[in-house]
Amino acid sequence: MRLNGRHTAGASQLPALRVWAICLLLLSAVAMSPSPARAAPSQAAATTHVYLLRGVLNIFSLGLDTIGARLEAQGIPVTVANFVSWSSLADEAATAYKAGRLKTIILVGHSSGATALPDMIAKLNQLGVPVKLAIGLDSVFKTRLSTGAERYINIYIGDGPGEPVRAAAGLRGKLDNVDVRGSGVGHITIDKNEAIQRRVIAEIDAAIARWHGPAPVAEPGAAPRAARSAAATAPARN
Repeated sequence: MRLNGRHTAGASQLPALRVWAICLLLLSAVAMSPSPARAAPSQAAATTHVYLLRGVLNIFSLGLDTIGARLEAQGIPVTVANFVSWSSLADEAATAYKAGRLKTIILVGHSSGATALPDMIAKLNQLGVPVKLAIGLDSVFKTRLSTGAERYINIYIGDGPGEPVRAAAGLRGKLDNVDVRGSGVGHITIDKNEAIQRRVIAEIDAAIARWHGPAPVAEPGAAPRAARSAAATAPARN
């Protein structure tokens, strides 16, 4: 009886042992399977650089850091810096463009960073470097765009401190002023608003997707603008 008991107990355990064995084999197969490789960024994305210009003091434009992190996750190189660096960043971008490392340059700025965008575009154009897209978020001073990006989008709050960007005579490139008053965003929150961030990223993605080569720009060495822009003459403000 004891022998029969042992035999019966052992037999009853066989199905459970088989289940455990199958589970172990499946787990081993999963562990040994190579993880899917992360897709490499496209050539257009890899040869794009997005420069994001914060406003005064670097403490009110931190939504640009979030936008930058999301773009980097897509394989798009970015630089986030204070607006006072616009001139040196233009030199850096021009050097990389002329060396063939960059083909598409995109600029984004918030507050004083948005006000500085026309100056940065003008310098790049004078260096013979095209700007594919520029996006300003609530530029705080009256700004005139005299030399162009292929497309310039100024998203501003019409009943707040933001200002529309004016087109100078002979401007080449498309200028869109987008008034978002009544949307619930404020000057300090516009760069952090999820809908605004999604729009900025979508516009950047669309510009990269449209990439077929450099956009037409002013001739290298073109005469500087007769008057300095508001970004250079206005007192600092965020």
